[in-house]
Amino acid sequence: MKVEIWSDVVCPFCYIGKRKFEYALAQFAHRDAVEVTWRSFELNPELRPVPGESSYESLAKNKGISVEESRKMSDYVTAAAHEVGLHYDFGRAIPANTFLAHQLIHFGAHHGRQDATKERLLAAYYTEGQNVGDPDTLAKLAAEVGLDAAEARAALTAGTYAEAVRHDEYQARQINVRGVPFFVFEDKYAVSGAQPTELFAEVLEKVWDEFKPALTVVADGAACGPEGCD
Repeated sequence: MKVEIWSDVVCPFCYIGKRKFEYALAQFAHRDAVEVTWRSFELNPELRPVPGESSYESLAKNKGISVEESRKMSDYVTAAAHEVGLHYDFGRAIPANTFLAHQLIHFGAHHGRQDATKERLLAAYYTEGQNVGDPDTLAKLAAEVGLDAAEARAALTAGTYAEAVRHDEYQARQINVRGVPFFVFEDKYAVSGAQPTELFAEVLEKVWDEFKPALTVVADGAACGPEGCD
């Protein structure tokens, strides 16, 4: 079963949605047959980070709200993250343009480490206050998930996976993705947002039953098995 997930590295509900989906997947009997692919989506592709600007100030400016309102919004999301075992620290978060981070995720995918790369970037931004827009930081994070740091840095410098990111974003526009996380199952069913684990579990079962239906035995006769013949 194919599952594609559009998300951004600096999207708080994308990390929460990832956890909720993972909890559902862990309970799914056919989880080993599920192939998950992370797709790129930039919430603010034009962002030019201001040195020293906090995540609260950046959000306030982007949303046209006060810093105090921004803090309240962040506190609400922090509480939601805590419910799924994530400990956000917006006070340390460094606003970043995520174009390079998405390229690193594609680099990770090329080497069979896409999910690990995605997870590491989300944790680095939301819990550790690391700059996921900085090439040096990205190379270091790549090494931490078993990738070659020098190779990762070279790929980022050359823009090797830049077109792959743009293609994901083009696909998002084609299927009218307006917000993330956005989950697509077998190119037919979509789930938008960090929905409850129970809903993800229901969708996994529904899609599996539809695309991998159980065989219906229309005739049953004499046969042989491990314990002998009828």
